[in-house]
Amino acid sequence: MQIRPVTAEDLASVRDIDGTVESSRYLHLEITGQGMTSGWRIEERPARQKLIDPNRLSDDAFFTLKQIATGADEGLALAVELETAPVAILFANVDPADRTLHIVDLRVDYDYRRQGMGTALLYQAIAVARDRELRAVSAQTLTNNSPAAALLSRCGFELSGIDTRRRSNHDLVKEAVTLFWYVPLD
Repeated sequence: MQIRPVTAEDLASVRDIDGTVESSRYLHLEITGQGMTSGWRIEERPARQKLIDPNRLSDDAFFTLKQIATGADEGLALAVELETAPVAILFANVDPADRTLHIVDLRVDYDYRRQGMGTALLYQAIAVARDRELRAVSAQTLTNNSPAAALLSRCGFELSGIDTRRRSNHDLVKEAVTLFWYVPLD
């Protein structure tokens, strides 16, 4: 296993990484109060039915990866290579105004999960952010992606906010609320 920067040559095979999300649990969000006095609480619960989401790499995310890998944009793109092909990637862009490294996507091929590759990539991203003297690393997950939330939490990310309407006006009903995560570095 080798962790290395993503190259332009890798772009052809990156979409082959099977990023399927499979989970029988979700993070239940409970909101109390209204307006400025509202609060929220999150609790892991069994899902009504097992989630199996193909989680394909979106065109926008692929474009961001391409820009970073070719040097057109500032950011970080790392791959875990096994037998000359990437089986896991993490890519993130830098927000200079906020001095943060925002993880756009982290995916480990379905056949290679639970081997520490995602953890290693996250720790590499945190180390790079520290080296660049950034103030934080950020990421986003959905409440129905319990494995991603557990990974971020294990790697020191703190849950710092929610958005109940990021994808639609019915995210809360669909149990697909966006969660914002941060690792403060300063």
